[in-house]
Amino acid sequence: MSKSEDFLRRIAERDLTVGVVGLGYVGLPLVVGFAEVGYRSIGFDVDSERIAALNGGSSHIEDVVSERIAAQRVDDRFVATDVPDDLGRADAIFIAVPTPFDEAKTPDLTYVRAATETVASILRPGMVIILQSTTYPGTTTEVVQPILETSGLRAGVDFSLAFSPERVDPGNVTWTLRNTPKVVGGVDDDSSTSAAALLESAMETEGLVRILSSPASAEMAKLLENTYRAVNIALVNELAQLAHLMDVDIWEVIDGAATKPFGYQAFYPGIGPGGHCIPVDPYYLSWRARIFDFQTKFIDMAADTNLGMAEYVRLRLQTMLNDDGKALKDARILAIGAAFKPSVSDMRNSRAVKVIEILRTAGAEVDYVDPYVPSLTFDGEVIKAVELTPEAIDAADAVIVLTAHPEIPYELLAETTTPVFDAVNGTKRPEMANIHRL
Repeated sequence: MSKSEDFLRRIAERDLTVGVVGLGYVGLPLVVGFAEVGYRSIGFDVDSERIAALNGGSSHIEDVVSERIAAQRVDDRFVATDVPDDLGRADAIFIAVPTPFDEAKTPDLTYVRAATETVASILRPGMVIILQSTTYPGTTTEVVQPILETSGLRAGVDFSLAFSPERVDPGNVTWTLRNTPKVVGGVDDDSSTSAAALLESAMETEGLVRILSSPASAEMAKLLENTYRAVNIALVNELAQLAHLMDVDIWEVIDGAATKPFGYQAFYPGIGPGGHCIPVDPYYLSWRARIFDFQTKFIDMAADTNLGMAEYVRLRLQTMLNDDGKALKDARILAIGAAFKPSVSDMRNSRAVKVIEILRTAGAEVDYVDPYVPSLTFDGEVIKAVELTPEAIDAADAVIVLTAHPEIPYELLAETTTPVFDAVNGTKRPEMANIHRL
């Protein structure tokens, strides 16, 4: 029996221990998901406080409620650790750590390298290693593989190595680990087969994993997914600015175009995409392209357009105040939303926070409302969220909607004369005289 055949047998029997390095928005749902379908699972993270909380049955991720953690702590089906040797009990290990960029928009693989070095320290023959962190094409074979092979073991011979990008959408209860299709590419056929079988074993139906020809293809597939979104968001952000000059309602235009049942997908304008994927991933691709002396024109222009939306929103708010005979400096602004998207507390690359920073820099006094984000810190000053009440609205010179949390009582905004600039169509009230939409 070959090593891959033995691995497939052990998958069928749930006779494997699955390890995950990095217990954030990607890693924690992953490691808990494997425990829930019958595997022993080990979660590794360098944050000792996080480890203690997880072993106590407490979750720090909204998508994984504490009850799920506690249920898998019974009989140590799931164990969290910050000790690398504990990770050595795993038969398969996922690397799911952040991949940010630096100030020059250059990929920062510090976390990937550190995680891989940890895995290399406990690597043994027969293990299956799967990188999940979003990165540029070539990372698995050019960065991860050489580090792992410092162990003296060879990828594709002594252990299996593959890349399978995460597809986590924070706050999405419809598409989860159990039903979201995946792609995977291994350094050899056995690596691809083993990784795909392991991934599919945590899913509710068969056939949800597509094997691609190489890790580089899987790496680029992930970048294509998010670059596609970034470019199309930039398109509607640019059109929103043009539509305003033409006195056309861009939201009505998009809804009208969306009635076409083929050849069109609706994207919506706003303050620029946040989170870990769309604002970051296109830069990984454009950086990699420069190595081949290739310029990614669409990607670069889209990134500039999306980044510029925060300043455009500031300009629109300032114009709205001017029309009311007020200046932005010293104005009292009530901002609705601080998280990067609705119904989550996730603050990664939040453009709402960026807009608030811009307004504060311009001299405005800004309070904010967000049921998911209790406080913000600006230059060492802690700002606490306030409740959206008629009194808070009346006390403001203007209200700006930055994150369309569905829990917000937007009807209160329509019951006041305070001018409102809705940058994300949270109010959905184009007919109200005091509400101005992007």
